[in-house]
Amino acid sequence: MSEIGSQSKLEVRRVAGHIGAEIAGVKLSGDLDAATARAIREALFAHKVIFFRGQQHLDEQSHEAFGRLLGDLVAHPTVPTVAGTESVMNIDGGRGNRASAWHTDITFIEAYPQASILRALVVPEYGGDTMWANTAHAYQSLPGKIKDLANDLWAVHSNAFDYSVPRPRAAAGEHMRRYFDVFSSTVYETEHPVVRIHPETGERTIVLGAFVRGFVDLPRADFGHIFTMLQEYVTRPENTVRWRWAVGDVAIWDNRATQHRAIDDFGTQPRLHRRVTVAGDVPVSVDGRRSVMRRKESNERVAAAAAGS
Repeated sequence: MSEIGSQSKLEVRRVAGHIGAEIAGVKLSGDLDAATARAIREALFAHKVIFFRGQQHLDEQSHEAFGRLLGDLVAHPTVPTVAGTESVMNIDGGRGNRASAWHTDITFIEAYPQASILRALVVPEYGGDTMWANTAHAYQSLPGKIKDLANDLWAVHSNAFDYSVPRPRAAAGEHMRRYFDVFSSTVYETEHPVVRIHPETGERTIVLGAFVRGFVDLPRADFGHIFTMLQEYVTRPENTVRWRWAVGDVAIWDNRATQHRAIDDFGTQPRLHRRVTVAGDVPVSVDGRRSVMRRKESNERVAAAAAGS
């Protein structure tokens, strides 16, 4: 155990070698003092994802109130929020909403979130863990010539399909079709540098994941090989942490320095989480260029389907 923050009594226990820490000694709320909030941010930057047990007292309002201590909250650009909230997103794995591919949240927009705060309401008896990967450490582990390649690459991110659409399931198929229609009701495409500079730590982090559709100015035939190679550096086991959820757990991750995925191994059991996200900034590449949104338009296929229903 170690303490963080000169005025904080928080206890931090590392969970894995290169990412993840569990924090004890704090009851999350919007009433935390400035020193504690600052210490939580310090731990987040140091460990990339931090975990809190026993936070069953949180509801939608206190979840949002705590989130505001870390920054301005932002709603998902297409998926509706929980009724009566500014930004709370419902993630119902029991109804097929399973983010079971490696991704960074909402990278299809220009200033994607800086952090996400996820709390567990219902957990399966077995399975349903979540994994995170440290994209700053992944960059550090690249050989020099591959770093040079990654530094020069830009990628196109889009929500034209949803990472969480599962393989066909009799029970979830229609629900997931409707969810996908909502998710892609407005189509976004944004160009991000594959390597960005983290504005708080100065680290170089890799920006890839399941929303990537291709690399700028590279043939499609070359995309798969290069993408797979870089992604494999991100998701190497020694670069990850896996969390077994209990009701009342809260995870906060640095969305500018991680990827994550839910493990789809819990069958038909219920699994329910709720999430708020903290507004982010436009990524800056190693040579000082900023990300650019190149498309935002209504999905005509979805609109036509809605008109005909």
